[in-house]
Amino acid sequence: MRKANSRSAAIETLLGNGTTVTGDVEFTGGLHLEGRVEGNINGGDPQSRLDISEDGSVAGEIRVATVLVNGAVEGDIHAGERLILGVNARIDGNVFYHVLEMAAGAQVNGKLIHRPHSEPLALEHRSSAEEAPPEDAEAGSAAGAAGD
Repeated sequence: MRKANSRSAAIETLLGNGTTVTGDVEFTGGLHLEGRVEGNINGGDPQSRLDISEDGSVAGEIRVATVLVNGAVEGDIHAGERLILGVNARIDGNVFYHVLEMAAGAQVNGKLIHRPHSEPLALEHRSSAEEAPPEDAEAGSAAGAAGD
C-alpha cells in the first residue's frame, strides 16, 4: 500500500455523482469530484488537492498543486506539485507538471510539459501601467534619434 503524500491537503469537500457545477470553482484544502464541473478549477493554496474519480469530469482548466485524475478532463491541467494519472484517466488538453505519475492505460491527448518547481501556479495580475512603457519615453527617444 502506498503512503499518502503528507504535503497535500486532506479531502474536505465532495461534489457527488449526479452533481453538475456550471461556472468556476475555487477552493482551499482538498476537493473530491465524482460529478461534473463545467468551468475552471483553482486550488487557492500551495497544498491544495483535487481528486477526480472514474465518474468525475471537468470541462475547463485546472490549476491545483496536487491533481489525481481517474476520470475525464477537457482542458489544460497545471499541477504545481504532482499530477497522478490513474488507469481510467482521459485528458484532452496539455498537461503542465512538476512530478508526474502515470498508470498504464491512462490517455493524454495533448502535450506533456515539465515545469520547474519555481514557476508560479497561477498567473499574477499586472496593472496596465506596469506592462507598457510610458509614451513620453518612447516619443522622446524616437525624436532624439531622428534629430541625430
